[in-house]
Amino acid sequence: MGSTIIPILDGHRQRWKELVDTALRANTPAPRVVSEYSGLTEIHNFGPNPGALRAFEYVPARPDPALVVVLHGCAQTAADYDLGAGWSTLADRYGFVLLLPQQQAANNPKMGFNWFLPGDIARGEGEALSIRQMVETMIVAHGIDRRRVFVTGLSAGGAMTSVMLAAYPDVFAAGAIIAGLPYRTATNVNEAFQSMFQVRPRPAPEWGDLVRAASPHQGPWPRVSVWHGGADSMVRPENADEIVKQWVDVHGLHHAPTRVEKIDGYPRQVWRNRAGHDVIESYTIPGMAHGTPLAAGLSDRHCGVPGAFLLDVGISSSYHIAKFWGLTGRPRSASVEPRNRARKSPASTRNPTATLAGVRVPVTPANLAPAALARLVNRLRARLSL
Repeated sequence: MGSTIIPILDGHRQRWKELVDTALRANTPAPRVVSEYSGLTEIHNFGPNPGALRAFEYVPARPDPALVVVLHGCAQTAADYDLGAGWSTLADRYGFVLLLPQQQAANNPKMGFNWFLPGDIARGEGEALSIRQMVETMIVAHGIDRRRVFVTGLSAGGAMTSVMLAAYPDVFAAGAIIAGLPYRTATNVNEAFQSMFQVRPRPAPEWGDLVRAASPHQGPWPRVSVWHGGADSMVRPENADEIVKQWVDVHGLHHAPTRVEKIDGYPRQVWRNRAGHDVIESYTIPGMAHGTPLAAGLSDRHCGVPGAFLLDVGISSSYHIAKFWGLTGRPRSASVEPRNRARKSPASTRNPTATLAGVRVPVTPANLAPAALARLVNRLRARLSL
């Protein structure tokens, strides 16, 4: 048995490495954010941290008491994914607070969350508990309404979003899983690769039982948004169907959607509960590879910076997810600018500065890097309410 599994596992690992390397070469380089201009602030002392994760926050001026937890994918940092997906731009625009956990290479060499290890995906254990501790710290520190806590993520972060929704359904009002996988589709590395490349289907009641067994919670259950590219070769798009099956069963709904429509030219399926509320939505983006769907631009429906696994296909998943959660009211005025500011290094005080729409910007080689410029553009958009 072992002599058969090992070559298969080695083959899956090699395929994963080749797919990641190919995506990184084929796409615009993933935004690499110069830390002092990311706008994120690292959080320390948020608890015992059994998963050994790092934590960052983004707090707009005059924040509203809502929290969005954003989980990056493999080969990304929290700041990279924030810039690419545009979450801090939306936070400036609509006022919610961000928490951005970050994996460490010592835990996973590819920097992905360990969504397939039993010690990291159970309630009260490992990485899942670390993220829960971060959430509690943010709730207390920023006066967050416990009824308005949300979570989203891409790829490994999407699969970890499934984990958080299942392990802590009493904490999260809703979640969004992008290019992810169902909860407990895998409990070891071999099963993880099988799930990604081949899919491991189950009947809906079995999927639902896995969620119901993950916590003592008995409802109400989080609302769920599911996004996947129809041409995803890293995480088979059929996984989105399995995620939907899992949560349709948890919510006690019929498998057939209540409504099918098009949003920004792409199909959206919606499942409505008996109370008339939309509790599950699913978007499939035909022809899109592995990544987060973006719509870069200047309107309120646009945000983000394209790169590897951050794909400009004309629809902003971040915006539509925030809208599904009820976070996109009227955009804020130009007088409200981001509160988080980078701490100046001693050297920065000697550099010339420029004022762009009231934002004081050090003119340095680092600040002229493409990712840093993109971040400045996002700050200017928030300042001008573009």
